[in-house]
Amino acid sequence: MTGQDPAQDAVVIDTSKPHPARMYDWYLGGKDNYPVDEEMGRQMLALDPRVPVMARVNRAFMHRATRWLAQNGVRQFLDIGTGIPTEPNLHQIAQQVAPDVRVVYCDNDPIVLAHAAALLRSTPAGVTEYLQADVRDPGTILEEARKVLDFRQPVALSLVALLHFISDEDGAHDLVDRLLAELPSGSFLMMTHATADFTPEESAAAIAKLKAVGVTLALRSRDEFSHFFHGLDLVEPGVEVVHKWHPELGEPVPGQDDGVIPGYGAVGRKQ
Repeated sequence: MTGQDPAQDAVVIDTSKPHPARMYDWYLGGKDNYPVDEEMGRQMLALDPRVPVMARVNRAFMHRATRWLAQNGVRQFLDIGTGIPTEPNLHQIAQQVAPDVRVVYCDNDPIVLAHAAALLRSTPAGVTEYLQADVRDPGTILEEARKVLDFRQPVALSLVALLHFISDEDGAHDLVDRLLAELPSGSFLMMTHATADFTPEESAAAIAKLKAVGVTLALRSRDEFSHFFHGLDLVEPGVEVVHKWHPELGEPVPGQDDGVIPGYGAVGRKQ
């Protein structure tokens, strides 16, 4: 797990190029970002002004899906690509339903580690831990997560707004399969993903801009996104535009109905 002083890690934060977690923080109105992140964020806004709404819609999906999972008996969560803490965090949502929920957060950005204390404020009955690791290293994630989570009992794997930064060439599908393979029957995958299905021209321009600064953006179609859930039983309503997945479980995000929000969300159960 963390096992180190977050202040020591803050000094290695690379502020010379934008980082998706810090851009996401800027979209959400946070302050844990740098001018390079804001600059690229504004360029994305010029291409599609709904990007901040999409960030908030993704966050709202995480809240609703977490609430649904906890209400349906899940007591363990593995959240990869956690991002900079923004309250309420996943454990706060889950532990409102069941105080004994155990959560392992995972991210590879040192600035997230610097704020990890905000992720560790568990209820007395529950547990939260933070792991500094990259999704491209599932072996390490699984090994460390086992120290907190009981892999004999169902685990909800959260990959919210993450896999569109991992290309097929980098093995995005293999990574998901590897993680799910270690989880027992009754576990779940909760996931959102940006798409170019509704905005092909704007999306192509965004891909090019991010590629120029070393950030991969692998936008996938509905069918390509659905493939991550192969072999899983999709929770109704299945693959859906993000804000239309169980909207009754949360509050609507202002602006989410101004046209189609370009992203999909789903939750699937392992048999």
